[in-house]
Amino acid sequence: MEFAVIKTGGKQYKVSVGDSVKIEKIIGEYKEGDKVTFDKVLLVDNGKDTTIGTPTIKGAEVKATIAEIGRAQKVTVIHYKQKSRYFKKNGHRQPYFKVTIDSIK
Repeated sequence: MEFAVIKTGGKQYKVSVGDSVKIEKIIGEYKEGDKVTFDKVLLVDNGKDTTIGTPTIKGAEVKATIAEIGRAQKVTVIHYKQKSRYFKKNGHRQPYFKVTIDSIK
């Protein structure tokens, strides 16, 4: 089974063809159904031999399709200092892209 390790959004993901992966939002104008290419491929394994990049593999790319654009569940952030009447409460929803891997080259 062929797989690759890609780097995007400051994180590394192990992906295979057909996988569905939640990644950090990519900068730019994208909509659901758009094709995305990841060129920061760190490792490719095709079952027989493994290619390891230094730090990336030149010419290797992983193509994917954006299946969903959304925001994660709300995380509540609270800052509190006792005895000083200091209380702040904020909510945050992290945006994400859900991508389906089409091909590894």
